[in-house]
Amino acid sequence: MPITANDPARKSWIEVPADSDFPIQNIPFGVFLTKDDVITIGTRIGDFAIDLGALQQLNYFEGIELTDDMFMQDTLNDFISDGKKTWRLVRNRIADLFDANNAELRDNKEHCEIVVFKMDDVEMQLPVLIGDYTDFYSSKEHATNVGSMFRDPANALLPNWLHIPVGYHGRSSSIVPSGIPVHRPMGQTVALGETTPVFGPSRAIDFELETAFITTDANIMGENIPVHEAEDYIFGMVLLNDWSARDIQKWEYVPLGPFLAKNFASSISPWIVTMDALEPFRTKGPKQNPAPLPYLQQKGKHAFDICLEVAIQPENCEATVVSESNFKYMYWSMSQQLAHHTSNGCRVNSGDMMGSGTISGPTPNSYGSMLELTWNGKNPIPMKDGTERKFINDNDTVTMKGYCKNNEVRIGFGEVSSKLLPPFVRK
Repeated sequence: MPITANDPARKSWIEVPADSDFPIQNIPFGVFLTKDDVITIGTRIGDFAIDLGALQQLNYFEGIELTDDMFMQDTLNDFISDGKKTWRLVRNRIADLFDANNAELRDNKEHCEIVVFKMDDVEMQLPVLIGDYTDFYSSKEHATNVGSMFRDPANALLPNWLHIPVGYHGRSSSIVPSGIPVHRPMGQTVALGETTPVFGPSRAIDFELETAFITTDANIMGENIPVHEAEDYIFGMVLLNDWSARDIQKWEYVPLGPFLAKNFASSISPWIVTMDALEPFRTKGPKQNPAPLPYLQQKGKHAFDICLEVAIQPENCEATVVSESNFKYMYWSMSQQLAHHTSNGCRVNSGDMMGSGTISGPTPNSYGSMLELTWNGKNPIPMKDGTERKFINDNDTVTMKGYCKNNEVRIGFGEVSSKLLPPFVRK
């Protein structure tokens, strides 16, 4: 089935700013709360949110097999479970409805008032009920930097790293949408030169520049997903700030890996950009040497050219861009990650979220964490208000943005932006 929604020549009757992340060729999916306190599934064109629940009630999806309440729910899980054919049919229909040459909805002012909202008048929610969350560690540059910092630089990568997409299971209960502030966590840390831990606020809060993909129901327990089929089970992508407490992490991660240093908060952008929308931006990933085992081998273009940016904004000050990177640098692809994840028969469900791991590029300005950008605090980054940052201070806001662009169209994710607050104090 062709992806007619991607036609680069298509224009919308909704005005779209020239530099918008959300032209009619994007059509992402999300969940929002209207000013009448109604939660609905929607999409976005330009600076306007589209109520898909209202569209369905008004029979604009006639001919597409959908349950009666498909878009009148508070999560996208059921829609995602319907699979790739349904996603494409719905996206194509939305593109047709909002095409500049289609008067069906455009000239029905009564329907437009029910369906179209200004973004300022809605409140974005978490788009899916995330049952399980996995975080990978798939940037060779990031793994090499961290390995060089804390181990022998000559052996920065552990022996398994070039053979498997390393990952760990995170905590879905602390995943929040953009705009929700995050509290500095408490935890055990050990001061330099000491051997006994103390309990108190983390002093090394970091961001991790990541993306994440959202899955549909992929398999039954015991079944593996072949790498060449894996992309069929990926609905779309979001931006992910996987907050980290580096001092807590340093003390707790041996022998079992990340735990409380990572699960206190993870922030995601609220619009899921579909893999269909990202199709024009496929590119080849890094050459893999040694060749992966047969179940991870793939040919063709399985990386995506997504420009990424991180900025830190101190309170009452202009933001400073601290990192500019690109998703195409990732050593292990999303399809390899999903194939490996299910290789032992692990079940993957609709709404599961898989983090890419920190995305670091080959140059110092493209590193995806403060740990790397400041080299564990040795090289502080100046802010525009004259202060410096080794890690993230209380009341700093961290904002990540991402977009794809070619000569014809720009497809973006919007942003994930969160403020770091002092530790939570029980009243």
